[in-house]
Amino acid sequence: MIPFTDPFRYIPHPLVRKAAHEVIERLERMIREGNLAPESAKGFAEGKMLGVLVYQDAEGQLGYLAGFSGNVGGKSLIDGFVPPIFDLTQPGGYYREREAEISSVTFQIKELSLSEEETSLNRLRQEMELEIHELKLRKKQAQSIAESQFATGEIKRAKDRWKEKLAAVEEALNEKKSRIDSLKKLRASMSDDLQRWIFEQYIVHNAAGEKASILEVFQQKGLIPPGGTGECAAPKLLNHAYIQGLTPVAMGEFWYGQSPATAVRTHGHFYPSCTSKCLPLLSFMLKGLNVAGSVIGWGHVERTCHPRLGGAGSAGGGPWNMPHPITEVTPVYEDEVIVAIAKESGVPSVPGLDGRISIQEMVSEMYGQEIHAVHRLDMDTSGIILFAKTEEAAVNLRRQFEEHTVRKTYMARLCPADTNRFAEGSRALKAGDKGTVELPLSADYDERPRQKVDPAQGKPALTHYEVTGINPDGTTDILFYPHTGRTHQLRVHSAHLSGLGRPIVGDLLYGGCSNASLDNVSRLHLHAYSITFAHPLSGSVLTLTTEINLYK
Repeated sequence: MIPFTDPFRYIPHPLVRKAAHEVIERLERMIREGNLAPESAKGFAEGKMLGVLVYQDAEGQLGYLAGFSGNVGGKSLIDGFVPPIFDLTQPGGYYREREAEISSVTFQIKELSLSEEETSLNRLRQEMELEIHELKLRKKQAQSIAESQFATGEIKRAKDRWKEKLAAVEEALNEKKSRIDSLKKLRASMSDDLQRWIFEQYIVHNAAGEKASILEVFQQKGLIPPGGTGECAAPKLLNHAYIQGLTPVAMGEFWYGQSPATAVRTHGHFYPSCTSKCLPLLSFMLKGLNVAGSVIGWGHVERTCHPRLGGAGSAGGGPWNMPHPITEVTPVYEDEVIVAIAKESGVPSVPGLDGRISIQEMVSEMYGQEIHAVHRLDMDTSGIILFAKTEEAAVNLRRQFEEHTVRKTYMARLCPADTNRFAEGSRALKAGDKGTVELPLSADYDERPRQKVDPAQGKPALTHYEVTGINPDGTTDILFYPHTGRTHQLRVHSAHLSGLGRPIVGDLLYGGCSNASLDNVSRLHLHAYSITFAHPLSGSVLTLTTEINLYK
């Protein structure tokens, strides 16, 4: 039996791809033949995360289940898809009753609009200011002391009169604000109680024969489940398989329909499970399965420090839970203050939480001293990475990166253009094309470590590109020249439909492992080929390169 899918880091199994293709074909046929309710057909077309789980039954026969995240057009039960873990859409049930009560409170809050009182208060203040201004002008124009004293008295009497008027309106306004605040607190309390009740009803199972409510699963980790936990396709599929006595073999989640404006989601492409809701939940639901890899995306590796790096566990600590991904580190360039290394794909640049030893730690061990990181490459990106041997050199180099004076060139291979009816965003590329992608990026906190396009609050991100060739299999070879260095910038600018609309081959996060013709892909096809910078001591310009046969 093959190891089961790590839902947070996987290349779709061929059986999963085949099942997903059948689900898409079946959906298209149902929509075409009018066998799907119009609101459901619209809901799917607008964009929905679907999932498939390949299973083995008691007789050893293979089959698959299909599921969707949330509901579609207000429906949680649709033929051909697994049911929800707990159905909230049943009319007349506890959830619907409590939801109606919360909606009633919301209506009361809207009815208690402050706009009338606030408008009245602003109008009165303007009238007061105008009258006082006119009285002050009269005082200024007074021809005698008596007239001036009378004007002063008029101003005082006007202020007292207006103060009394305003106080009455402000009192009514404050009273309404207090009522609104009380209703909002009541609504928040009712929502919290209902959400807690929901998570108590969601009972999930695992392969070890255990079951627990979602609330219990999260409480065991000291967490509070976010809204919508348990509604994603993956937990629905696993839970249904366990209840039916089926043995999960492989699983994958893929997007169906139109792409959203922010997150990278493209029709037919596979993506890892979400982290905010599914990470704690699936760590429980996968217990008892032989899951591919040793971490399941949760950071459970109990790591001991490397003997020459110091820190907890450095004296006689246990073995590494994860082996060194490489056996030696060979500098591309080094002198008394800097060292450049050719990093392999799959190696972290700096220490993280998953227990993998980083290039920074390896280089520090090699030199027997602290080596300073001045920039990073994604774990799955290969290529040249620069370190400083002294703090002074590190400060100098970091400033160059911050000021965007460092020039970098990346080699990449992009997936073939999509041809489905939702793929209008893919750019037509040909050899020799040059262009620019400028999309602001921000962290997608519900989907860490993924990034998203964020026109409102994202940081500016600018990438220049040059197409070097189009291959017989439809993949595109390209050079990237990033002006900024945002997290996952090249990967998002490649994959997002507002960018190039083509993920980098082998990109586990952004849909680059979805094409069945690319089954032999074993890594992200992104390589940091060169870096140009000013030497921190001499100021002379250095260009360092590291070759790789990325396109073979």
